[in-house]
Amino acid sequence: MGRRKVLVGKVISNKMDKGVVVLVERLRQHPRYKKYIRYRKKFKAHDENNACKVGDVVKIAETRPLSKEKRWRVVEIIGQAAITEVPEGLEELEEASDSDIHQT
Repeated sequence: MGRRKVLVGKVISNKMDKGVVVLVERLRQHPRYKKYIRYRKKFKAHDENNACKVGDVVKIAETRPLSKEKRWRVVEIIGQAAITEVPEGLEELEEASDSDIHQT
């Protein structure tokens, strides 16, 4: 038997319970024109611990069918998503700078 496929992609949705949507992007050269074309495909993957967040870079592996569309599982989280929350002290600074802009 062959080895299972392994892909690397970015989590674009984690709204499902124990499931994520992973966007896998790859470049492929056109056979005649030699231009590189970007191919994107979305895969639904099983995330047992609900550990993935939107923006994480993950490694997914092919597995048996787990549901109607889920045939992949998250093997590991390679990179964490950037922090999107604003720290408490900076909220006051943002409000002050917004009011300065609107006064002119």
